[in-house]
Amino acid sequence: MAGFQLVGGGVGGGVQDGGGERRTGAEGGWRGVTGGRGAMGGRGAMSGRGARGGGRGVTGGRGVREPRRPQTRLPALEPYGGGELTPDGDYDGLDFRGTDLAGQDASGARFLECALTGCALDGTRLRRARVLDSRLTGVRGVGTDLAEAGLRDTELLDARLGGTQLHGAVLERVLVRGGKLDYVNLRSARLTDVVFQDCVLIEPDFAGARLNRVAFVGSRLTGADLTAATLTDVDLRQAAALDVARGLDRLAGAVIGTAQLLDLAPVLAARLGIRVED
Repeated sequence: MAGFQLVGGGVGGGVQDGGGERRTGAEGGWRGVTGGRGAMGGRGAMSGRGARGGGRGVTGGRGVREPRRPQTRLPALEPYGGGELTPDGDYDGLDFRGTDLAGQDASGARFLECALTGCALDGTRLRRARVLDSRLTGVRGVGTDLAEAGLRDTELLDARLGGTQLHGAVLERVLVRGGKLDYVNLRSARLTDVVFQDCVLIEPDFAGARLNRVAFVGSRLTGADLTAATLTDVDLRQAAALDVARGLDRLAGAVIGTAQLLDLAPVLAARLGIRVED
């Protein structure tokens, strides 16, 4: 049974979802986020210089803990000298500007205080990579592999990504602002202090994910899959549109407003067997 909270309308939710349905075509059997050289382990993962988490979130409210935004302040950067990325590489204080990284393999690499601007990431392999205190602006790509990666104190701005693999990833103090993410796979990922602001998410897959202090501000969610997800202090009140395709019962732990309740009304009525006629 769902137990999401409606702020402003004073109405509690009570919806049972027959869910459990898995998306077709999604990868299965992914490893967790803590084993081996996972997103949070190995080579000082997620430590970085100055893991900053200052600043208050964007959406306070009754009983809702706000996400902490990243405070990304990049130092003077050196232009990237070219050449292909390498697995387990170290990239520190570099400016990747308009770089074509399509098809390259940087699995397990570390990007610390880097800027990626206008880069092509089609099929780029970044599995178990760590992106720390960095800013990605206007990146684009299809099939970028960030499975089991770790993103911390990082901004993703005006990105256009399709089919990005982030299953089992760990996102902490991350701002996703602007742009469009199609079919992003966040299955079994862990999101803490994450803000999705003014972006479009088409069929995002949060199945089995854990969301803690996550806010959707001016963003549109279409066809979201929340099957077996766990939501804590997830603020949906400022979402521009909210459409949950699966896992409606997992909205327990989320806070919505009247606008989002109206978005969900047809699905709620269908789940409860209510026929609506005018």
